[in-house]
Amino acid sequence: MPLQEYPTYDRIGVRPLINCKGTLTMYSGSVMLPEVHQAMTEASRKYVHIEELMEGVGRRIAEVMQAEFGLVTNGCAAALCQVTAACVADTDPGRIASLPDTSGMKNEVITLKAHRHVYDHAIRMVGIMLVEVDDDPDSLRAAFNERTAMVALFGDRAGDGVMTVAEIVDIAHDHGVPVFVDAAAERPDVPNPYLIDGVDAVAYSGGKCLRGPQASGLVLGRRDLLWAAFMNGAPHHSIARPMKAGKEEIMGLLAAVEQWAQRDHEAEWKEWEGYLLTVIDAVGALPSMRTSIRQPGRSNVAPVLHMHWETSEVGIEPDEVVRLLSEGEPRVEMGGGAGLSIMPYMMEPGEDALVAARLREILEPRVK
Repeated sequence: MPLQEYPTYDRIGVRPLINCKGTLTMYSGSVMLPEVHQAMTEASRKYVHIEELMEGVGRRIAEVMQAEFGLVTNGCAAALCQVTAACVADTDPGRIASLPDTSGMKNEVITLKAHRHVYDHAIRMVGIMLVEVDDDPDSLRAAFNERTAMVALFGDRAGDGVMTVAEIVDIAHDHGVPVFVDAAAERPDVPNPYLIDGVDAVAYSGGKCLRGPQASGLVLGRRDLLWAAFMNGAPHHSIARPMKAGKEEIMGLLAAVEQWAQRDHEAEWKEWEGYLLTVIDAVGALPSMRTSIRQPGRSNVAPVLHMHWETSEVGIEPDEVVRLLSEGEPRVEMGGGAGLSIMPYMMEPGEDALVAARLREILEPRVK
């Protein structure tokens, strides 16, 4: 096929969109950085030994992120599977081959009730049983036994309850059990707060705030544990063999990690605030329009604009605006419900003016 005939979204009838919802996989995560594109293209041109590549990349990630080691996976959910498998089977070839049959192995993972979420499936698929505990030290201590393989925490809720992450780690380590944190949509700050608290591994999406390959994940932590996780994944014949991170994703994520250490995060924040102000300037003066900017939590770390109005003054419901934005041109996806919400995290320069114009186009004619 000649180069000029490569497939495009338009050619196959798929409509691109302006992403005002954040780093959701449903909306294809993030747009990769130019340096990531370049690293992936260069990686695609030569063959390498994957174990040697993962060793070299792991050392370089560790250097940049101030961690003991770094592992690249095929997304953060893949990291949940591989780290769990490492805690159950370690590097034992027979045990690795047996998963998800965990007979004769440690096969329980402790988690807090408030930390249960849909991604539990990536942990359960290893063949373990999740053991829920209340958020208090006595309940946690009572849950440990000879079958306990790991403690799993959901970073977005970690530290919000009675126990801090450091306290949970201390209790787990008293029983010789590692602690793993799923921090998929969080910022992989340096130094890493979870590693400071003593967790054994923490995982991030490569295709969210890092703006690396969408099909990549980053795990930071103990070298022995992360290498065991690698042995439980591709290219080895193990339970996570289908979750392959190729040489392109591995090098692309390394490029994203290196750029993370160089990006001007304060300037990015100001740019996002500017996008929101463009929208406020366009529709903020409409009758009964109320706007507010909410600061984020741990995940999707960017300011969020909320817009509310009285339908007696502007005759359209928020969800109808969401539908018209999605069906119109350019296609815009944003949050609805009781009002509209705009998350500028994944917006590109110039898209704020397009979003503002579309909102005004929909709302202004309906002013009563």
